[in-house]
Amino acid sequence: MSTGDPARAKTMAAATESVPPGRWTLARWAIASSTLGFPQAAGPVAFALVAVALTGDASGGAAMILAMTLAQVAGAIPLTRLGRRFAMAAFLRLLVIARTVALVAIAASAASGVSLAWLIALAAAAGLVNGAAYGYLRAVLNRIAPAAGLSRALGISATLNELTYVAAPVVASGLGSISPVLGIVAMALVGALPALLVPNLGPATAAPPEAAPRRGAGSILRPAILLWLLCAAAGGATVAAIEIGAVALALKFGYEPALAILFTVPLCIASVAGGVWVSVRNRRATRGVVVAQLLVMSAGAALAASGLSVATTLAGAILIGLVLAPLATHYSLALDALAPPHRRPEVFALLRTANACGVILASALLTAVSLSTALSAITAAMVFATVAAGIASAKRREPVPPSRE
Repeated sequence: MSTGDPARAKTMAAATESVPPGRWTLARWAIASSTLGFPQAAGPVAFALVAVALTGDASGGAAMILAMTLAQVAGAIPLTRLGRRFAMAAFLRLLVIARTVALVAIAASAASGVSLAWLIALAAAAGLVNGAAYGYLRAVLNRIAPAAGLSRALGISATLNELTYVAAPVVASGLGSISPVLGIVAMALVGALPALLVPNLGPATAAPPEAAPRRGAGSILRPAILLWLLCAAAGGATVAAIEIGAVALALKFGYEPALAILFTVPLCIASVAGGVWVSVRNRRATRGVVVAQLLVMSAGAALAASGLSVATTLAGAILIGLVLAPLATHYSLALDALAPPHRRPEVFALLRTANACGVILASALLTAVSLSTALSAITAAMVFATVAAGIASAKRREPVPPSRE
């Protein structure tokens, strides 16, 4: 390629420039990553309280969450592709602002007493950007962290995300007990923080025109990428089955519904421990270790599905939690290596979408069939993903991300 055009060379150099890594920059990214998911974590409680206040029935809150999740799946790829030729940080801020406006509209509408149908539509509008926003935020990390530090940054992010999913429902419940609208306002305010915290990449934008895909751009859904999306979806369904089915599990063993925390809190604590382990270790897991971790999650799912006792179900939840962060970190690193650089936001958006599809699957099964049947079906899906990963790992070696140092 000719380098005789200084202006062109300067443009391409700027487009591939990374922000010099620094602790404060990475800390801002980690906080942005954890607060980005706050609305989704607080939504089930906050929306349910709003629905009860309007209609006397909490099922309207579930409908709002379903609308938000389905919209996320629908909007992930179109919105990610829309932002290709914009600066990543700037487009991410725009997505977060759009979601904040939708959440504020929900709060204002709920205060005005509008019909539930309007709230469901606004929840869908708020969820539309979630997948794309995650994709761009994860892609930003590649610009601010050295290759050797990605595992640690992702481990810290996974730990903070688990803390968010523990704290957000508590905040939504506490504020919602004062006024249901306050819970929605908290979702909007905390969920807006990534727009303020995301590091400014300066001239580093999306891929330059020379590197952007041309007319014949191929599909990114290659078998190697589909494998990890499948594993993410199965893992998302497994975790969601415990979290969503916690009340049903408590009732099954003769406890009060409030004691659903017997299963959700240990899962979250184990997940935080797994995230800390990933951060301290700061190394990408080998293929054998990843398959072993998938086996542990499958075993945890099987224990929970067995229904033998509270102890076995609790042990299953802990096993699932322990490998949740390590596996999520591996999926992110594996897709980072497999995706073309200019399409990483799209692939990371697909990763979040796969997880959302797992949550939808778990919700649908828990709604349509008995608890034991739903847990057994999800266990089968997890085992299938584990077998697929084992076979693929025996056949080929994944590429290692190139060093940017």
